[in-house]
Amino acid sequence: MSFTVEQIQTLLSDVVDPNTQKKLGPIVKKSEIVIDGSVLKLNLALGYPVFNGVDALRQSIETVLAGAGLSLERLDCTLAVETHAVQRGLKPLPNVRNIIAVASGKGGVGKSTTSVNLALALRAQGAKVGLLDADIYGPSVPIMLGLSGKPESRDNKTMEPLVGHGIEANSIGFLIDPDAAAIWRGPMVSQALEQLLRQTNWGDLDYLIIDMPPGTGDIALTLSQKVPLTAAVIVTTPQDLALADARKGLQMFRKVDVPVLGIVENMAMHICSNCGHAEPIFGEHGGQHLAAEFNLPWLGSLPLAMSIRSQTDAGTPTVVSDPQSDAAAEYQRIAHKVAVLVAALPKDMAAKMPSVVVQH
Repeated sequence: MSFTVEQIQTLLSDVVDPNTQKKLGPIVKKSEIVIDGSVLKLNLALGYPVFNGVDALRQSIETVLAGAGLSLERLDCTLAVETHAVQRGLKPLPNVRNIIAVASGKGGVGKSTTSVNLALALRAQGAKVGLLDADIYGPSVPIMLGLSGKPESRDNKTMEPLVGHGIEANSIGFLIDPDAAAIWRGPMVSQALEQLLRQTNWGDLDYLIIDMPPGTGDIALTLSQKVPLTAAVIVTTPQDLALADARKGLQMFRKVDVPVLGIVENMAMHICSNCGHAEPIFGEHGGQHLAAEFNLPWLGSLPLAMSIRSQTDAGTPTVVSDPQSDAAAEYQRIAHKVAVLVAALPKDMAAKMPSVVVQH
């Protein structure tokens, strides 16, 4: 019996992707299918980077095909990240499919380190990634990415992002003297951040990670209302004080209808650089309990390790300086979970809706 491409598409449309728990219907329609008798070659256009193979997905496909007397000779997966919905009244940025805010509700919990390594991990998995440093008072991305100099302007209106380790980046730290303090009031800060976001000539990006400023005050709230966010990630330590502020940050995003993808627990264990002994100096499982409290995914846990700090201070974060380390592997797992969760969010339909013209 011979099969047409349309029949194969119908056959595979109800297969559930074990990563996103969504049916493959929309993906199959955009994918390449080659039929040779009863043998198939598939090239699926997945909405997230492939991480550690596609064995589970392949098994699901093979099970359905076997029932129809077909076999799968080859399964390839290409990256086709889609644009997802943002807050009502806002539109996604041109060329930037998804903006993900990384927030904590307070400072000192390793939010910037998480942001940088998350961006680098997504890039290592094949995505096109940018990073916006939204901490006007304490910009750290220039140091973390080992970048210096000012953004180039080719038209005296917009800026070209700087590139570090393959990541496009912009920060107020590129625009002011390294030793100068940004002594600005809230409205000036919010305006500066909007300019950094919208007047940067971002390339064709799958993800733009925003390293949010600490706290839930005027600046963070304005950002969460005016920046077209796909979703947010909350970073906390297991300490009760940090968890209390993380709750506030989480609730802030919920009030402005920004989905929270989950919780990253940082500094979960102190790892002694001499003997390797692990000690939970900030408490245990606080991030996991917070995730359970709000019925959110627990994305992962990072230790308080000297290597992570020293690598980041040197401008070569863990994911690029020590990619085989346990910490880098955990950042990669977190990045994969974030990408999969984004892929499962509602798509942006604004660009597909026809414009309405009222004629008198």
